[in-house]
Amino acid sequence: MCMVIFAPIFAICAFATCGGYYGHLQVKVDCADRRQSNLSINIDFGYPFRLQEVHFKAPSCETKREEILFLDGDFSSAAQFFLTVGVFAFLYSLLATIVYVFYQNKYLKNNRGPLVDFVVTIIFSFMWLVSSCYWAKTLSDIKKATNPTQVLLLITACRAQENKCTATQEPLWSRLNTSVVFGFVNVILWVGNIWFVFKETGWYKTGQRYPTRSASGKRASEMRQRLYNESSFDQPEESFGPQLSRQDSFNQSKGGFGQQVHRQVSFNQSQVNLSLPHAYLGKPVIYDRENMVGSEGPKIFVNEM
Repeated sequence: MCMVIFAPIFAICAFATCGGYYGHLQVKVDCADRRQSNLSINIDFGYPFRLQEVHFKAPSCETKREEILFLDGDFSSAAQFFLTVGVFAFLYSLLATIVYVFYQNKYLKNNRGPLVDFVVTIIFSFMWLVSSCYWAKTLSDIKKATNPTQVLLLITACRAQENKCTATQEPLWSRLNTSVVFGFVNVILWVGNIWFVFKETGWYKTGQRYPTRSASGKRASEMRQRLYNESSFDQPEESFGPQLSRQDSFNQSKGGFGQQVHRQVSFNQSQVNLSLPHAYLGKPVIYDRENMVGSEGPKIFVNEM
């Protein structure tokens, strides 16, 4: 979102400060013969900085005629490249702003929008870096080509010691210096925006869904496992004593539990034996040992206690 807010503004500032530059240089030639002196020679130049096409007239100081001179150098390629990158970056950032605000659903559909935005952002970041560096170097060459000392050397009359040549006005470079600054600001802005655009792509979401352990994390886990194994093997042998006592106590408790079960079974059997005389098996007849009298019904023998 930072690109949406600041990218169009800084792109405009970059190509506006470069494309709208106008430089003015003024020199004077004071010949030994005062009648042929020219105290105001104006040299104007600007974008696209084809200095070989910039010409001016200067007195020869030997004859009454004036010579026509041209500046040296053609620096249009760097300036036009820098301006073109700025214009296209402005148009793309403006289009991205419209898509982010009004077509957010279509932008995120099928992950195509973020992927295209990610690739284009990388391309513009690289283009801004190349164009800014190229333009900064070219600006240094332009300053040398329009240096008053270098321009005065082009004039034939200034090569003679009896003539005096000086510069009365030099061009201002603050605007072009600002364009270079805005170029590198755009580099920082677009490179920083790569991370924010990458977070919208499916690659980042896939990495978050299936995180992988780093090498340091794997080494830490292996170290913890190694320390755990060493601590388990270093336990004293006396620890087997308590384990044996626990086994004995477990066996004793098991024997006690068996006795309890045996007593419980015996108690249940006694309850069953005591409950048998209460069962109704018909009309019983009790026989004495002396008088054996038979009767109908089941026979029940009761032992005397």
